[in-house]
Amino acid sequence: MKITIEEQADYTLVTLIGSLDTATAIEADSILKPITEGEGKDIVFECEQLEYIASSGLRILLDVLKKTKAKGHKVVLRNVNDDIKNVFNITGFINLFEFE
Repeated sequence: MKITIEEQADYTLVTLIGSLDTATAIEADSILKPITEGEGKDIVFECEQLEYIASSGLRILLDVLKKTKAKGHKVVLRNVNDDIKNVFNITGFINLFEFE
């Protein structure tokens, strides 16, 4: 799993590459934690190269969503492939997130 974070003018761009699973969840959580602290801003997850997501990965994204929404901002998942979108659909998370 590779995660890059780029601050844009109006939002934070987080690019996810590889698999967000149990083996990578602890590291991903520690990398993503700082973007939810402080005043915050909208967060866009670029998922074009995200190959797999497990329940532990969904939990991390949900945590980011809750903290971001509490500050009045939104989380967008961009370029999610059909297999991963199906995981969001099956778990009911499809209704919680905004997709582009």
